[in-house]
Amino acid sequence: MSIALKDAVEKFKEEFGRVPSFVARAPGRVNIIGEHTDYNHGFVLPMAIERETVLVGAPRRDRQIYVYAANLCRRGVADIANCVRNREEPWMDYLVGVAHELLQRGLPVSGVDALVWGDVPIGAGLSSSASLEMATLAMFEHLGSFQLEGREAAQLGKRMENEFLGVKSGIMDQFIVRLGRENCALFLDCRTEDFEQIPVAFDNAVFVIADSGVKRGLAGSKYNERVQECLEAVDALKKSSGKSGTHLRDFGLEDLGAAKHSMREVVYRRARHVLTENERTREACNALRHGELVRLGTLMNESDESLRVDYEVTCPELDALTEIARSVPGCYGARMTGAGFGGCTVNLVAKDKVQHFADTVLSRYRQRTGIESRIIFSRPAPGASVLAL
Repeated sequence: MSIALKDAVEKFKEEFGRVPSFVARAPGRVNIIGEHTDYNHGFVLPMAIERETVLVGAPRRDRQIYVYAANLCRRGVADIANCVRNREEPWMDYLVGVAHELLQRGLPVSGVDALVWGDVPIGAGLSSSASLEMATLAMFEHLGSFQLEGREAAQLGKRMENEFLGVKSGIMDQFIVRLGRENCALFLDCRTEDFEQIPVAFDNAVFVIADSGVKRGLAGSKYNERVQECLEAVDALKKSSGKSGTHLRDFGLEDLGAAKHSMREVVYRRARHVLTENERTREACNALRHGELVRLGTLMNESDESLRVDYEVTCPELDALTEIARSVPGCYGARMTGAGFGGCTVNLVAKDKVQHFADTVLSRYRQRTGIESRIIFSRPAPGASVLAL
């Protein structure tokens, strides 16, 4: 665990005056490759990271949920019989929303005292929210003596965000946070929800995450804009090809080439990114399986260039981070990860060069932008779980 369990237990005892009986945990995630493909019914390749959210708790005999968020020094209370949004403590909505979804399915939800503590950076695009969701689900499963199948658990998390929170999110984050496996990435088909655990077959390199320090302020509006541009491309492709597809997933690069002159240039570029990114994601799976570091790094670089030029979702700070990273010896590849317009980059770095890489990137990025970045080293981590205390 990345969180010191002994410290978390002591914090619980200080807050609630009794001894906890379990700890539920769930990791954050980073997407290795496959960006802005999910809502186009394409492919993604995320991995769980060695940062996590933990819920240290003990059951109650009533229907109340008492939670102390140690990172925020905030407290929240909810009644299971009345699952509603909390304007004063909006972070509680993730716990209450999961309880609501379980109750809708007729599953038992118990009252609980819980302490939340995590080291997944908030607002950096590493899925701190999905980490809290899946840790909460694992907690209620433990208390209610039931367990959802992995795909079903991910679907519950997505439905909670879409319906209870009103957030139009995809399903990638919940899938990898729930189903992550040590030393494996997860190849997910966002249309069929079929998935495969892909072994990361190298011991001499690690993934290094660099936080740009830029909040993703434009991500929401620009995200919706990209969705509409992709739908516009689908309409043009349908007319040109005669195919009856509904998403870019249903067309190939040959179809796009034939339809180029019947769509706006910017729409053509958006579609080109999605179609080439799907192919890169497939190729990246093979590179991971065979330990082909140079090939994987090349695919990551190509993805970043496509996101910068064709999809236009980077920003000067992300571009600075990836440019600096590629100039440092031992870096095989670097790309922005997540929705873009801020957030993080993910880098594939030789294990024996990691510290030099981190020091150099932090120093040069500070000199160029004036921003203090932060670095996370991680190998693929296991998904959500519960430990009895």
